[in-house]
This record gives sequence, C-alpha cells and structure tokens, in this order.
Amino acid sequence: MTVLAPSPALLAVTDRMAKAARAAGRDPAEVALVAVTKTQAWESIEPILAAGQSRFGENRVQEAQTRWTGRREGLELRLIGPLQTNKVRDALELFDVIETLDRPKLARVLADEIQKRGAAPRLYVEVNTGEEPQKAGVAPGEVDGFVAACRDEFGLVLEGLMCVPPVNEEPAMHFALLAKIGARNGLARLSMGMSADFETAIRFGATSVRVGQALFGARPKVSA
Repeated sequence: MTVLAPSPALLAVTDRMAKAARAAGRDPAEVALVAVTKTQAWESIEPILAAGQSRFGENRVQEAQTRWTGRREGLELRLIGPLQTNKVRDALELFDVIETLDRPKLARVLADEIQKRGAAPRLYVEVNTGEEPQKAGVAPGEVDGFVAACRDEFGLVLEGLMCVPPVNEEPAMHFALLAKIGARNGLARLSMGMSADFETAIRFGATSVRVGQALFGARPKVSA
C-alpha cells in the first residue's frame, strides 16, 4: 500500500493519543487506533487509508463486505457492532477481530464455524458496563462466568474486552470497571474510548480506541 501525504485529521488524533499515553506513563505504541468507517463514503475513507491507517472498524457485516471486498490486503478489519448468528460465517471470512461476543448462542456458533475453518479471529467480549437494556453486551456481574464458559465449554481463545459507556455518564468509571474485569480474567486487551473520550480511556488502560467523528467528521445520516 502506497502511503501518501499525511492526513491532518489522522495526525491530530494520533498526536492526542500519544500525548495521553505519555501523560499516563505509557508507551504510545501500546495503544492502537481503530478508524471507525461505518456509513462513511469511500471518498472520506480513502485519504485516511492513503495516509497509512491500516486498522478499521465496522458495525455491520454486509456494509463491510460492500466496502472492503477487494480492498483487504494489508488491512486489519474489526467488527465493532452486534453480530447475528446467521452472519457468523460471513464475518469470519472478512474480519480479523470480532469485538462483540456477548452471549452463549453466539459463542457456540462461533466455536462451530471456527472448528470448520481451522482458523479463528481474535475475540473480545463486549461488556455492557452501564447495564443499559437497549444495548448489547454482558452485564458486569456475569462476565466472569461468561468468559469461563467461552474458554471451558466452547474452547474459544479470548483476547480482550470491549465497552461503550452510557452517553450521559462519566466514562472514567466505566473504563476503570472494564480494566478491573479484564485484570481478574487475564484479559489485558481493552477496546474502549471513542472520539469524545479516548484520552480518558488511554489513561485507564485502553489498548485500542475506536475513533470515527474525530477522523471523518459527523457521520452521514442514513435514511430509515
């Protein structure tokens, strides 16, 4: 992939990430940037891609297929939106990382498909730290049992945890909670922090941050 002129937006985000990491006594290289491209036009994505960004996050399998088929070489794609069990096979063909493992049925289907393929994506358990009924994710009090089931019952190898804090609450306490859950389950990788709060997430141990608006501007509205 040819790297062209730097993207001002990408430089601004990576600079903020580096400053946040150093302020927390961390190596900036410990924190990965996931550029969230859901609903974005290719014309908006291309400059970020051309500037050297190689890690992207998508919310929907079908949308990601349309956007990235034929453009996958050298990239890491992460599914950061809910995964339906009937889309697991397609997801495994496209994504390197699935960050939204959140229920036993999905774990079982993933395990079956991984066994058939003989290869697995990196897996994160999504934690609903705010216990919001409208959101996916495992409740904090149920994570330990779910992680154990994924490992012992389904034979899945887990890499980390992911969360999306409630919009009307201080995110720091949610990031601290995710880090605590991760530590006691031996999961050091934490996907947390978005455009409005990724610096706080880095302070609390994020190893990847998911940034869309700060890179691409406001997300285009999608008609119902």
